[in-house]
Amino acid sequence: MRIALVCPYNMFERTGGVQQLITHLADGLSAKGHTVKIITPRPVTYKGDVPKNYILLGSTRTFKGGFGTSGNWGSTLNINEVQRVLKSEKFDVINFHEPWVPMIGWQILNFSDAAHVGTFHANLVDNAAGKFWINTFYPIGKQLVEKLHILTAPSYVPAAMLIAKASENNELHRFLVDNFKYIPNGVDLKKYAPLKSRKALSGKDTKTIVYVGRLEKRKGVEYLLEAFNLLVREMPNAHLIVAGKGAKRKELERFVKFNKTPNVKFPGFVTDEEKIELFGNADLVCVPAMYGESFGIVLVEAMAMGAPVIAGANLGYKSVMTGHGRIGLVDALSTDDFANRMAVFLTEPQIEKVMRNWGVQEAKKYEYDTVIKQYEDAYKDAIKISNQRKAEAVKKRENGRIKKIFSRVLVRRQS
Repeated sequence: MRIALVCPYNMFERTGGVQQLITHLADGLSAKGHTVKIITPRPVTYKGDVPKNYILLGSTRTFKGGFGTSGNWGSTLNINEVQRVLKSEKFDVINFHEPWVPMIGWQILNFSDAAHVGTFHANLVDNAAGKFWINTFYPIGKQLVEKLHILTAPSYVPAAMLIAKASENNELHRFLVDNFKYIPNGVDLKKYAPLKSRKALSGKDTKTIVYVGRLEKRKGVEYLLEAFNLLVREMPNAHLIVAGKGAKRKELERFVKFNKTPNVKFPGFVTDEEKIELFGNADLVCVPAMYGESFGIVLVEAMAMGAPVIAGANLGYKSVMTGHGRIGLVDALSTDDFANRMAVFLTEPQIEKVMRNWGVQEAKKYEYDTVIKQYEDAYKDAIKISNQRKAEAVKKRENGRIKKIFSRVLVRRQS
């Protein structure tokens, strides 16, 4: 198949879960013999080289979305350039990741004759920012969805809004919703695997808690610091590493300084290799995001490496933290309970053993080979549905043409 993966986000300077999935999909599908291109806007600040399998259309800027979030907004595309790319590439299927996000997916859909798969990642349901997006863009999104042949999502969370908004009286809506495919984000289990031997991250006889992620409001890191501030007073050998960058970093550092909280480090952005080192040697990984999560790939990465995980009880993380994992779900705002939960995980060997074993086994469900096969099957289904729709459209036009001819014949005979 000739496959296009459309990403509205910055594929060069910000490696979030969507970008990681698209990169792995491109590599995995190419290894299976498919021709794969990644279509994405060029970030206005990016001046580096462009990979050969990338097609750049338009540009994108980062904006602050409020409610502790940030995002990308693509510029309007050159229509002639869009048509030129579609004509020359002759894609069999185009996978639009985050079709809601302006503008790249919107404009390609208007001119594409390929099979279309829409993959919805963002959780636009459980916060005020999500409701704003729904109310603002649903009229446009409704038209976009009707041009898709298969809908996918990593969990039921990003699918919830589409299901809720689908019209019971619209046959196409019901077909798309009833055939929704849930394909989780993947993890490379060759890369993320328990280390052969673990070492203390903060020195002998210490216990180290690790956070890796963006430092923005919805991630709940301030509540992790508040809870740790309580924990470390009772457990002086506890240490906390807060890895990542973001708008909240200086504020978080001020909190630590003002409260004289000991044993906290902010190493900044970490590479994948450094993240693996942290997860593999962590005594506990804490990811206390409060909302806006549709899945939680960082949880799966930590689980795959055998790290016990405590996660915010948002809808997306709940879809990952099932079974024994439920004991790791916390309300980050309840800092006393948060601190107590961390203490239990760090001091009870039986809990640690259960969570390490559960995580390693649970992560096997998200192995990339399995995920790529599910996407490949979705693309094949989309092509079948697209061909069926085209055949039905041809038949409808032909029936209409015959009716017109028949009507003209009747008129002539009657006259």
